[in-house]
Amino acid sequence: MWQTEKLIEKGVRIENPDSIEIGAEVNIERISGDGVVIYAGCKIFGEDTLVLRGSKLGYESPVTVDNCQIGPDVELKGGFFQKATFLANAKAGLGSHVREATILEEQASIAHTVALKHTILFPFVTLGSLINFCDCLMAGGTSRKNHSEVGSSYIHFNFTPSQDKATASLIGDVPMGVMLNQNPIFLGGQGGLVGPCRLGYGITVAAGTIVRKDELRCDRLIFGGEGKGGNVAFTANKFRIDKRVIRNNIIYIANLITLKQWYHQVRRLFVSEHFPEDLLYGLIDKVTLAIAERLNRLEAICQKASKDSEGRGDYDPERISPALQFGQELNQRWTELKNLFLEQQANQGHQELRDKFAEKIVRQISRCGRDYVAVIQSLDRQDSEMGTRWLQGIIDEIVGESHRIVPSIS
Repeated sequence: MWQTEKLIEKGVRIENPDSIEIGAEVNIERISGDGVVIYAGCKIFGEDTLVLRGSKLGYESPVTVDNCQIGPDVELKGGFFQKATFLANAKAGLGSHVREATILEEQASIAHTVALKHTILFPFVTLGSLINFCDCLMAGGTSRKNHSEVGSSYIHFNFTPSQDKATASLIGDVPMGVMLNQNPIFLGGQGGLVGPCRLGYGITVAAGTIVRKDELRCDRLIFGGEGKGGNVAFTANKFRIDKRVIRNNIIYIANLITLKQWYHQVRRLFVSEHFPEDLLYGLIDKVTLAIAERLNRLEAICQKASKDSEGRGDYDPERISPALQFGQELNQRWTELKNLFLEQQANQGHQELRDKFAEKIVRQISRCGRDYVAVIQSLDRQDSEMGTRWLQGIIDEIVGESHRIVPSIS
């Protein structure tokens, strides 16, 4: 109760103090008293929890917050939120279930009953209701009126019959997505995406469609009718190595590493009263967790890939299948591949491009202030393209090196 009393003394609006639970480990100094509202039934835990001005917790139903960083004017209207970071004006509706390594950037939103874990939504991205969208990064759109969207009752299929989760999907990308100038992506309701999948900007997926293949061409309409029926022999836990899965995992990890550099090199320039370092560190921590998760999931299937797909421990070297040969190569080179990803997290990219782009950002900050969205969208096309080249160069280097380590990935 004494924690609640301290919050009230700071100016936090709590109409029903007896219904609120604040963990003893919560640092009250990290919760702003400026316009923050905590409605009845809420619980706040975690020494890393941060709540900035104007945020509202629990308007539609009680909220549990556990070690989250909550930026200014965020609304978490109901549900469970753990080890996630929310930037300015992000919103989450009733029944949200948002778990570790999730980031909602500026003005991103989810409606009621949405499950997220290891999910990164760039500014303006909007998710409807009754959605399971774990293990995704989604970008696209230029404003709240022109945003990427996922329709209601959508699911990202992120668990395979062979019981692995190396299935993260890249909807848009980091190098172009962070520039906030790309066409939005629309995933129609009551549909699904089978990970790991990659989609380009301007893609529209018709309602009810299950997307199973990559589509990197932009401005396409994907639609599908009823799937073909079938009834065939099938062993659910029989692992089948797929080069496309490995390539998409490598590209996804490379994008996460690039996003981490964006946070370090560009987001850091926006540190201010409304975007303090603690919020920046929240972003960096979440993307670091996401990288570790993807490495663990990729390592698991690399280990599986070295085994005989028929489950036998012995085989004739003269008759080894190409798939098994690839799997063994992948497993043998995994340590070197993993070290590459760990080392590349310090890769700042092409120095000249990076420095020139940073100069452009600093110049725009002097004109527009530290409003992240306004500054990024004020860049002219040439400057945005320069920033994209810098970031894409990091990805290209990581992907190129991974192919050198495991040549048969290509």
